Amino acid sequence: MLRSELISRLALEYAHLKHDDLEKIVAVILDEIAEALANGDRVELRGFGAFSVRERKPRVGRNPRTGEKVMVEAKAVPFFRPGKELRARVNGGIDPEAR
Repeated sequence: MLRSELISRLALEYAHLKHDDLEKIVAVILDEIAEALANGDRVELRGFGAFSVRERKPRVGRNPRTGEKVMVEAKAVPFFRPGKELRARVNGGIDPEAR
């Protein structure tokens, strides 16, 4: 799903909100998640999942074209761990709204 598709679906469900307002809401939420990760914080959305940052150690890689060894520096990468309810929905399990 693209950001624009998300905004369109929200506009259908929340017709009383302006399209521009929904765009701003989605932008603020995504920006706050990105900013928290940039600061090294963890973001947890109960029932959905948790975003965190993982450190990757430096390593020796290979250039796929030449096969030459290349040193890959250490880096931080965003990581998402799905919540229990999200995993269940994706796997066709229990409906979280049926509780």
